[in-house]
Amino acid sequence: MRLSRFSLTSAAVLALAMGSVPATAQTIDTSAGMLTASVIAEGLNHPWALGFLGDGRFLVTERSGQLRVVADGVVGPPIEGVPTVVAEGQGGLLDLALAPDFESSGRIFLTYAEPAADAGLQRGTGTAVMSARLVLDGEGGRLEEQSVIFRMNTFNNSNRHFGSRIAIGNDGNLFVTLGDRGDMERAQDAADLAGGVVRIAPDGSIPADNPKIEGWHEAFWSIGHRNPQGATVRPEDGALFTVEHGARGGDEVNKPESGKNYGWPVITYGRDYSGLPIGEGTEKTGLEQPLHFWDPSISPSGLDFYEGELMAEWQGDVLAGGLSGNVLVRIDLEGDAVQTVEPLFEGQLGRIRDVRVGSDGAIYLVTDAANGRLIRVAPEGS
Repeated sequence: MRLSRFSLTSAAVLALAMGSVPATAQTIDTSAGMLTASVIAEGLNHPWALGFLGDGRFLVTERSGQLRVVADGVVGPPIEGVPTVVAEGQGGLLDLALAPDFESSGRIFLTYAEPAADAGLQRGTGTAVMSARLVLDGEGGRLEEQSVIFRMNTFNNSNRHFGSRIAIGNDGNLFVTLGDRGDMERAQDAADLAGGVVRIAPDGSIPADNPKIEGWHEAFWSIGHRNPQGATVRPEDGALFTVEHGARGGDEVNKPESGKNYGWPVITYGRDYSGLPIGEGTEKTGLEQPLHFWDPSISPSGLDFYEGELMAEWQGDVLAGGLSGNVLVRIDLEGDAVQTVEPLFEGQLGRIRDVRVGSDGAIYLVTDAANGRLIRVAPEGS
């Protein structure tokens, strides 16, 4: 498997150090021509995930616990009926996904940091998934028929590494990414749901064709992940791709496959924040290699395949956001091999938390800030 690595340019590092604030619009030259990033809404409180309602409106989660509709640049009032969340550290209301039949069913899925009391436990938090029916009403709406369809089997008091992306497979089943909750050894405990990717049916049941390896929790698809904050499915074949945070360096792009172990913390291309090594090196028999790694880290978050006509040169490539990197990246894929990684809008747009490609072929981003923004990226004039 070919490995590649990417570093921020010195110009980007300087821009980040200076704390540059993005203007209303930025235009850059890219491999797909001149692209403009335009702010179409702002005033979002640390937005975490973005969805398309199909009528030109957007659905956005805020980490502090609100779900909102954005229409014509206006951020609507909170949707009623959202689950109670623990909005501390990296926790809160996190990802969202619209069911494939959303237009008729109104069904959505939310991931969030669940308080122990709601899970019938005494202490701590864990990642949970709620299924609910969204009923829109004017600028807002409400959730009905709420049901927790999945929760971690071990909670702890950490406020880190919830993972928490949802990707819906071509068969309708849900992949859900789970971080190691700040306790790295949990990622190699195959009975503990921390540090893995799980695959569940839309009602929370376990698909019959999950790997179900002896000693593994039956929900697991893959294990050995640190904190995957981006996940998407390749439309042509249904293959799952993820991006996950390393420690000091070692952010990864992976293609998690059924029953495989991706190595954290036994192998990694990163080091501890103290500068000391982690694990046993970068390779070990039986453990999978990433498709690509970053050093230094960009803290990747959000992931989507590009399918559209506006940037035809990018068909089949994958796009990821960067938090600490303040960057959007295009990952050029040939099959499963990373050919090049193109940084876009380095240091110009802020911490990019989620990336989604719209039906119009434009790229939509949300930025992680107290005054978070919804941004559209497209060729000039389109």
